[in-house]
Amino acid sequence: MAYNLRGRHLLTLRDFSTQEIQYLINSAANLKALKSAGVYPKNLENKTIALIFEKPSTRTRCAFVVAAAEEGAWAEYLGKGDIQLGKKESVADTAKVLGRMFDGIQFRGFKHETVEELAEHAGVPVWNGLTDRYHPTQILADFLTVQENFGKLKGIRFAYVGDGRNNMANSLLVGASKMGMDFRIVGPDGQIPEEEIRQACAGYARDSGAKITYTSSVQEGVKDADVIYTDVWASMGEEDQIESRIKLLKPYQVNAEMMKMTGNSECIFLHCLPAFHDLKTELARQFPDIQEVTDEVFSSDKSKVFDQAENRMHTIKAVMVATIGK
Repeated sequence: MAYNLRGRHLLTLRDFSTQEIQYLINSAANLKALKSAGVYPKNLENKTIALIFEKPSTRTRCAFVVAAAEEGAWAEYLGKGDIQLGKKESVADTAKVLGRMFDGIQFRGFKHETVEELAEHAGVPVWNGLTDRYHPTQILADFLTVQENFGKLKGIRFAYVGDGRNNMANSLLVGASKMGMDFRIVGPDGQIPEEEIRQACAGYARDSGAKITYTSSVQEGVKDADVIYTDVWASMGEEDQIESRIKLLKPYQVNAEMMKMTGNSECIFLHCLPAFHDLKTELARQFPDIQEVTDEVFSSDKSKVFDQAENRMHTIKAVMVATIGK
């Protein structure tokens, strides 16, 4: 069934129904199949996309640029040094200017309030490419990857392990509770989403039949899991806290022992990337205990992280086509 999402913003999946989320995932799967067959419908022909980046990115930037190009649109990258957003010009004024020139605006940055203000004033769809609270385009890619591996989302046993109070934990909790999953946040006591988000997701779970668990016990949290998911232990802007974060989260490193602890030979591993798995980056060499996942797991056949990364492009394409396409 098709849903009319034309003109809608994507700031958080809280604003979308279970059926609308599933529609976007299915649309992404269809667009992925068309690309594989060499078919490009050009659903975004003559459209223009503004890409505002306060934070750098590999996957988000490339996914938007490639998705736009393949569907016939033109995307303009606007880094923090390229425009006056929040400096010489208010967010509202920038939104009004860009909305007169572009058909859609992507924002990746720090404060969630910034993307909300852009959406309030732009007059065109605004898509959240990441803020301090939510990362909805990542969740769509994650769920497409899960659906590709298990054929469904409802009832999937999904364990998010590690930093349970960041934007990924928030976003996965929202998405999983909307889609009827058995979702667990597995991490140190107190490292969970804020009360307001937890209460909202408890309501979504009642509607969808989802089960939500918060636990500090790795054994309890990963038992029978279909999916183990983790993220870096120190988010962007927390570099000065790396040593304390390592000490807190080291017991929640995803390793071969944890994967075996699931008791499920079909369990897959996911990560939103980048990952400190092989100590080949400057930061990893400086802090060799920073590995939130071992290279043994990351590079195994259970790891679907690069399918997941590719799916950023297909799901972002689906979002743009659904909201500003033909």
